[in-house]
Amino acid sequence: MLSKAAAIAMLLLAGAQVCPSVFGQAPPAILTVDLENMTRYVYDVADPLKFAIDPGLTTSTTPTNFYSQVLISDIVAVNGQPVKGVQILRETILRLNPAGLPGQAISDFGVGAAAADLRWEILNADGSQIGTLVGAGFSGNTAPAPGAPLAATASTIAIVGGNGAFLGARGVSGQGMSFAQIRGASITEDPSNRRKFGGGKAQSVIYLIPMERPEIVTSSGIPAVFHSDLSPVTTAKPAKAGEVLIVKATGLGPTVPGIDPGQPFPADGLRQVNSPVSVTVNGQDAELVNSIGWPGLVNTYRIDFRVPDGPVGGTMMIQLTAAWITGASVNIPIQ
Repeated sequence: MLSKAAAIAMLLLAGAQVCPSVFGQAPPAILTVDLENMTRYVYDVADPLKFAIDPGLTTSTTPTNFYSQVLISDIVAVNGQPVKGVQILRETILRLNPAGLPGQAISDFGVGAAAADLRWEILNADGSQIGTLVGAGFSGNTAPAPGAPLAATASTIAIVGGNGAFLGARGVSGQGMSFAQIRGASITEDPSNRRKFGGGKAQSVIYLIPMERPEIVTSSGIPAVFHSDLSPVTTAKPAKAGEVLIVKATGLGPTVPGIDPGQPFPADGLRQVNSPVSVTVNGQDAELVNSIGWPGLVNTYRIDFRVPDGPVGGTMMIQLTAAWITGASVNIPIQ
């Protein structure tokens, strides 16, 4: 955590005239979401008083077509990083088929496709929210949408929005690898037993176009990277391996405690960035010391990190990632 003196120095430095910029276009993010205990509850009875009351293990009885189901899955990791959360998929089965087989809906699109809407609620390991993504489209055996990640094997889900760390995001999602078959259950089964009974294991793959990316602020084309005394890193005073540096950045999303949108971060009490944040130096993970809102500034953050051993002489490349969204890199001199 920062000392009182460091916090005061931050306020003084905040008066400098800086403007956010980038040294190149950062690519959209690809999120691989690991799912477990995947259970599909089929609306196979008409009486809602019978929903979710059977404590035992059930199987579903599915109509020929035009029925509804809801798939509930635990989110356990994103891009290999352990997290918590839930994925909810609601489907109306249509069994679209260009051949128009009996009982299937004739259509030029899809074989077995279902109309679907999809929600991802992604949480930190402590259960606090990172953000929500919302999608809609077709699920089932349809081929992935053009431009979807190559790891996607099926479904054409358009990402139509999000909140938290994913505010305003757009993109596309598809079904990824499957490791264990999804379990089918009756809507009468008590869903509080979902983890007890177990279920499928698979991945969702999301091609995410964020509204905002984490970026390092620049002033007159110079990256806002500072030594621990808040003097700028320059050719005359370069960074050193093992040193803790300070980065001024934008686009890291909500903090805890939060503030109203568009308001500066207050000086009384530091606001921690809510999303997972990482720093890489020449592609190598660096030790993260702090990731907080910069007091007195709007949508501006302070990142403290330790330069890894290894880079010496010339320049080193720094890149920020927040909520698995990576910004453009900048270069600073190193001794």
